[in-house]
Amino acid sequence: MTRDGRDNSWAYGLAGLLLVSGVAHFVAPDGFNDIVPHLLPGPARMWTGLSGMIELVLAAGVACRRTRSSAAAASAILFVLVFPANVQMAIDWSSRSAPQPAIALLRLPLQLPLIWGAWHVRVLARRA
Repeated sequence: MTRDGRDNSWAYGLAGLLLVSGVAHFVAPDGFNDIVPHLLPGPARMWTGLSGMIELVLAAGVACRRTRSSAAAASAILFVLVFPANVQMAIDWSSRSAPQPAIALLRLPLQLPLIWGAWHVRVLARRA
């Protein structure tokens, strides 16, 4: 709780998630490279780096009260845009041994709470 009585836990949680994920794109890019949809032009590493940079920028934007609303909305959009990577993962992992196909399929609906959470941060920021 801040001095003005605002609870920023949702915003800081989202910022932390984006920060960790963004850093992971650069520290361990191979897993991200592997799920870049094959239809995207250019090397997978470029898309991994771009999405990692976007996540880092959004993490900073969500952490800052002044830019929180727009950064949270952009985060929700990002979570929608990266959904095809999860679909690509489910397709690619479908022939692997258990439990990998199940893990890949479980990631698909996981995007919904991420999208909802980012939008919730936007709503809270607009009320503040």
